[in-house]
Amino acid sequence: MSKIGEHLRELRRRRNLGVRELAARSGISHSTISLIERDRISPTVDTLAAVLDALGTTLPGFFSGIRSNLPYSPFYPTGDCAEIGNSESVSYRMIGINFPNRHLLMMRETYAPSADSGDAFEHNAQEAGIVVAGAVEVTVGNQSRVLTPGDGYYFDSRVPHRFRNMADTPSEIISAVTPPTY
Repeated sequence: MSKIGEHLRELRRRRNLGVRELAARSGISHSTISLIERDRISPTVDTLAAVLDALGTTLPGFFSGIRSNLPYSPFYPTGDCAEIGNSESVSYRMIGINFPNRHLLMMRETYAPSADSGDAFEHNAQEAGIVVAGAVEVTVGNQSRVLTPGDGYYFDSRVPHRFRNMADTPSEIISAVTPPTY
């Protein structure tokens, strides 16, 4: 990924701020800001957030403007889809793990017979999916429905939710989460 210093310096200059003025606004020392801008140190999340707040932007906004110089392919064969789950009965295969500045988490979810995603959980995002095999009970808040191939869902992920395979065979969902907060 590109170094953040150059991007931070460009942002500061666009706002016609000197390093000392930015330091006074952010509460971060001018020497620290200078070191960050020259990519001599990596800031903590709190330090970078304070500097960005003083510049009138946010962490997501800042990083969305940084482009990666790393090569990537827009195609992901099955073997290149990273497993991001931690269970033998549920698989979450992520598409696009090396895509720069990803704004979307795209997954192929596979649930073994009787498997579920665990206790209802929540996160700050929206998610959608389509069942492509089996039968999956999707619970969102106090609503539940068993979805079969071709059925889909879309909900605010801040509402507690859970998935459970109701079929005697593996069930599969193609899903998307944005921002990628799963």
